[in-house]
Amino acid sequence: MKSIIAYSLILLVILSSCTKKSKQSDNREEKFTSELIALKKFFQIPGLAVSIQKNGNNIYQNYLGVSDIEKQTELDSTVLFPIASITKVFSGVLIMKLVEQQKLSLEEPINNYLDAPIQQDSILIKHILSHTSQGNIGTEFYYSSRFGILTRVIEKASNKSFKEFMNQEILMPLQLKNTFLLKDSLQITEENRKIAKPYVLNEGTKKGFIDFGYSTSAGIVSNLNDLAIFNDALDTNTLISEESKNLMFSSFKDDLPYGYGIFSQEIEDLQLVWAYGQYDCYSSLFLKIPSKKITLTLLANNNLLSDPARLIYGDATSSLFVISFLKNYIYKHGEMELLELLDTTEIVSTYPKSTFHRKKLLAQALSESFMARFDPEKIKTSSKILEYTFSQYPNYQEYADLNLLHNLSFLKDVSFYMDLGEFNTFDTQIELIGEKLIKETPKSPYVHIYLGTYYDRKGNTEKAKYHFESIVNAKNFSKNWYTQEAQNWLNNH
Repeated sequence: MKSIIAYSLILLVILSSCTKKSKQSDNREEKFTSELIALKKFFQIPGLAVSIQKNGNNIYQNYLGVSDIEKQTELDSTVLFPIASITKVFSGVLIMKLVEQQKLSLEEPINNYLDAPIQQDSILIKHILSHTSQGNIGTEFYYSSRFGILTRVIEKASNKSFKEFMNQEILMPLQLKNTFLLKDSLQITEENRKIAKPYVLNEGTKKGFIDFGYSTSAGIVSNLNDLAIFNDALDTNTLISEESKNLMFSSFKDDLPYGYGIFSQEIEDLQLVWAYGQYDCYSSLFLKIPSKKITLTLLANNNLLSDPARLIYGDATSSLFVISFLKNYIYKHGEMELLELLDTTEIVSTYPKSTFHRKKLLAQALSESFMARFDPEKIKTSSKILEYTFSQYPNYQEYADLNLLHNLSFLKDVSFYMDLGEFNTFDTQIELIGEKLIKETPKSPYVHIYLGTYYDRKGNTEKAKYHFESIVNAKNFSKNWYTQEAQNWLNNH
C-alpha cells in the first residue's frame, strides 16, 4: 500500500512538473508571437516567416502577414525568400570544405587565386573571409564587399563553377530542393519558383524589386524548412568537421565580431553566432547559440528586419527581433516589455537595471530613430528613450559603440533634412563618444563620417574637413558610400 501511495505521489509530482513546463512554454510562445506581431507592425513588414530550432527539433514556426499585398496572399511554408548575405555562411562552409580537401589554405595570399591581382600580397584568404582585409590587415573588422572575391577562389580551387560546387557540396547532399542561386527573372519562370513579392517603405509600402545575380556574398533563395535542414547539418557536422565548424564560428581575433563567413560575439558569457541578409526589398536573420543548441531564423519581404539595427557593425543585440528572442527563450525575461511604454512626460519602466535592459533600450532607440524618416514624431520617442537610458546608465562612454554614435548623429541629421530646427540635445554625447571611438579605431570611416557630418552641421569647417579627409586619404579601404559623401563635401569646400 505504501509503495502504491509513494508511486502515486511521484507520478503526481512528475505530472505537475510537466504541466508547469507546458504552461511556461505556452506563455513564452504567446509572448514571443505577440512581440513579433508588434514588430511587424512597427516596421511595416508585409510578410514575416519565423522559426526556432532546439536540439534538432522545430519548437516554433510562424508565418505572419502576406507574400503578395495586391492579391492578399497569405504567407506560408511554400513561399521562398532571397536571403542576401546569409549566402556568406554557405560560402564559408564551401571554403572550409576546400581546406579539408587540401585544395587551398586560408594562409595563402588572395592574389594566388586572382587572374589580375588587385590587393596587397599581405592580404590572405582568411582576411577576406573574416572581413579583416581593410585598414590594418588582420586586426580590424570592416564588413566589406571584398568577400565577393572568394567566388573566384572557390572556382579556381575546386575547378568548378561556384554554382556547380555549391550544388555538389551542399544543396544536393542535403536535398535542399527549395534553395538555389538566383541568376535572373527567367529562372524564376522556368523553374516555377514561388518567391515572396518584394516591397519597399517609401511614403507607404510600395512594390519593390528582386536583386538578381549571385556570388559568395549573396544570391541564395531559400525558405525556413530548407534553412532548418542546413542548420541541422551544421549542428551535426554533416557538411564540415567539428574542428572546421569551431574555427568558422570563432571570432577571428580578440574581440572582433566575425569568424569565417559568419558573425560571432559574446554577450554576458553567451556566444551568439549569426548572419543577416539585407537587400533593398528583402531581409533575413540567422542566429545560433551553440551552447544552448538553439537557432532563430527570420525572413521578410522588405528590408526592415535588418536595416534599422545597423547589423553591419557586428552587434546582433541592436535588433529588437533578437532582443525579443533572447528575453523569451534564453534569459527568461518574459515579464520585461519589449517596447518601453511611453506617455507624454516620461518612460514607465519598473524592470531592474541590467546590461540586457540597457541593450533593449538602445535597440528600441535605434529603431525609433530609423523610423523617424517616415514619421518625424519618432525623433521625440528615440530622444526620450536615450535620455532615460543615459539617466539610468550614465557611464555611456564605457558602453558606447558605433550604433549609439549612429543613433545620436542620425537624430541630428533627420532634424536637419526635415527642417525641424536645430537639434542639440545630444551634442555632448556625440563629441565624447566620437572622441572615444576615434582613439579605439583611428581609421574607422564610419566614425569619421558621423563626426565630419556633425561638425559640418555645427559650422566647424576645420574639424569637418579633418574627418572627411581622413576617409578619402585612408589607405587600404575599398570605396563605399562614405567615401563618396566625404569626397563630395571636400569638392564643395
